[in-house]
Amino acid sequence: MAQAENPLLDDRTVSFLLDEVLDLRAHLALPYFADHDREGVEVLLDMVRKLARRVLYPTWKPQDEQPPTFVDGRVRLHPSFHEAWPALVETGLLSATRPSEHGGQQLPFLVHAVAAAYLGAANLNVVGLGMLTTGAAHLIEAFGDDAQRAQWMTPLYEGRWTGTMALTEPQAGSSLGDVQTTARRAVDGSYRIRGSKIFISGGDHDLGSNVINLALARVVQPDGSSVAGTRGLSLFIVPRRRPDASSGDRWVDNDVTTTQAIHKIGWRGLPSIALSFGDRDDCHGWLVGQPGRGMPQMFQMMNEARVGVGVAAVATASAAYQEALAYARGRAQGRDPRNRDGGGPQLPLVEHADVRRMLLRQKAIVEGSFALALTAARLVDRAAHAPDEAVRAKSQRLLDLLTPIVKSFPAERGYESVALALQIHGGYGYSSEYPIEGWLRDQKLNSIHEGTTGIQGLDLLGRKVVAAGGEALALLLEELEATAARATQSGVEPALGEALRAAGERLRGTTMALAQRGLRGDVLGMLLHSHDFLELASIVVVAWQHLELSAAAHAGLARGGPQPRAFYEGKVLAAQYWLATELPRVPQLAALCEQGEASYATFPDGGW
Repeated sequence: MAQAENPLLDDRTVSFLLDEVLDLRAHLALPYFADHDREGVEVLLDMVRKLARRVLYPTWKPQDEQPPTFVDGRVRLHPSFHEAWPALVETGLLSATRPSEHGGQQLPFLVHAVAAAYLGAANLNVVGLGMLTTGAAHLIEAFGDDAQRAQWMTPLYEGRWTGTMALTEPQAGSSLGDVQTTARRAVDGSYRIRGSKIFISGGDHDLGSNVINLALARVVQPDGSSVAGTRGLSLFIVPRRRPDASSGDRWVDNDVTTTQAIHKIGWRGLPSIALSFGDRDDCHGWLVGQPGRGMPQMFQMMNEARVGVGVAAVATASAAYQEALAYARGRAQGRDPRNRDGGGPQLPLVEHADVRRMLLRQKAIVEGSFALALTAARLVDRAAHAPDEAVRAKSQRLLDLLTPIVKSFPAERGYESVALALQIHGGYGYSSEYPIEGWLRDQKLNSIHEGTTGIQGLDLLGRKVVAAGGEALALLLEELEATAARATQSGVEPALGEALRAAGERLRGTTMALAQRGLRGDVLGMLLHSHDFLELASIVVVAWQHLELSAAAHAGLARGGPQPRAFYEGKVLAAQYWLATELPRVPQLAALCEQGEASYATFPDGGW
């Protein structure tokens, strides 16, 4: 049997999430989205589906097999990029969520996230460059002046130029307080930038006429002094090409040099490079906003990117799940174990119990992650555009809490999910003839870039759950309680709601115990098991999402909703599976955190 074409993302699940879980029609009633309706959204998503499946997906494997080349000091992309990028730009998605006065469509970020999931499942290389470009433009929009917006932001939103963020340095990975790139004010009001950056995705290519780096640098005073640590970092526009001071119509090289193209195991089509600023002391940069505000400004882009990474991880896991499901249905192997003589016809893989286990686990990971990412996207919209100031504040607080989980869970569990898809394919999955091994390589990066999983754990426990006296955690527990009550009313087994409540209370108790440890001055002890705390919180949050899905599915079954009965039953069983297999881990993880099991903290150096 021929394998069916991979849909990348299940259209029915998208409709279910938007209409029956997240109530997109009610969301569109926010005044900021007045120009949009559900029917218009469907037209957009239909266009995006076609672009993803017909244009972008066919370019992914060639780009993976033939990565960018580094020739004569410049990076050259795979030729297919030159066809795929204009097609992406033509959708208007680069600026779609932005205000109309900046060329945007005021599209809900919720809808944009769905579009990004379709496109990311098809080709993350192209979509990743789009995410970086939008993020850079948004930074200039938010913190730049009118002249900077006109000169630098508009070409980015229009896709004529591309953008990126230049944070990491060879000696300073995630420790940005150790950034050494310097900025010295010049007589013309700009700055002269000097330093090195590494792992800069999309920092050089032959796609457009300019690349705009949003770079962190340390302002050096005339006497040579500078402020140490992150407080001394400022944000600068550092383009590859700049306007010539003697003629505004002429553009010249800005002393930005590509020194290395990095060979990667995944996301191979999107170049990752090393940059040198100011080798000839002629690299011009323009300060964005106030000096010393670089980190808070950059975190706008970083937090947006972390939600974007979560969506990207969902997309890759979804594409692999759909591929595994089609393969399991079409591949006949083995026979019914009840036939003692080994006779009878061969069975499709999907009929074997262990394959069904792996498929259901993938489904639970993908759909729980997708629901979480879209819940966060809806909070982005509410935090920015809800008419009620109190709603905006609560939405932002809850979004801040969820962001480390949105970034890390779909990446870590998505990697597990893609590995299961490879396992279902057997030897074929381990070969490059099938796409699974490529998605496995792509997925791994999602747990590394924009802050590793370890950093997300430190952020969640060290900042987010204890901020404002634990207000965000209290808001989360209110959401859990409301979902549990709604699920029971919809016909979900009451025990599942009680299990979620109990897990939430254990999360609260563990958080309080660790916070008290920190207040007593034992910060290292508090953070010792931050990874386990992140895992604990993630399990609870995704269980919350699955109970939401189950409640909506029960409601759909009761009223005869638009989806087939088996579709709703699948959502109910996936939720049942997740809560049954994952929530029992909560007490064990909580105990590790609370008791401070110290094996790796006390391990002697000579014992390795």
